[in-house]
Amino acid sequence: MSKQAYVLYVADAYCGWCYGFGPGLKEFEAANGDRVDFRVISGGLFVGERVQPISQYTHIREANARIELLTGIRFGPAYDAVLEQGSFVMDSAAAAAGLAALRSQNEGKGIEFFDQIQQAFYGEGRSLSEPETYARIAAASGLDADRTKHMLASGEAAKLAQADFAMARALGVTTYPTLLVINESHVHRLPATGSPLEVMNRELTRAIGAHE
Repeated sequence: MSKQAYVLYVADAYCGWCYGFGPGLKEFEAANGDRVDFRVISGGLFVGERVQPISQYTHIREANARIELLTGIRFGPAYDAVLEQGSFVMDSAAAAAGLAALRSQNEGKGIEFFDQIQQAFYGEGRSLSEPETYARIAAASGLDADRTKHMLASGEAAKLAQADFAMARALGVTTYPTLLVINESHVHRLPATGSPLEVMNRELTRAIGAHE
């Protein structure tokens, strides 16, 4: 199978459904990373007028309950406290810049970095607008924490985040999580949240083989 094809995960750090999909995605990458590359970009869920306090999104509690029921994942008590307090502002552009700053230092571990970012928010209740959140992840991952903070302060990471958003729009992605196989000029959507590993594996094999 061709290494030219790759799996592209289009997600948002403030997407609870992406958080729920995290364990399944890691399992999928572990099963297939030897035959196809995995990449991640941010789609931009809470940008522009949607950058609002978390309390403005009254559907979140109900959605979280559904996510836990479907995936078995649990939202951490620190995150629950953030949700209860209600004033925290979700800004996907800041989160996307943080991912870009980490990913640029090791492209092959993008999925892992995204997972750590979501754990920081949904597990530990940390702000994804704070550079220190990404500096901590960088240090724990053997990356350069100072470089990470410099990329965020200089605007370099923000430019990479905007490129992510543009790519997501060009691919027609408007919901998250979205999992795609890009094989030269061909784009195939894969099943995501709630899909058994064997189904995802089968669809990946079909997508890669269709244009070889």
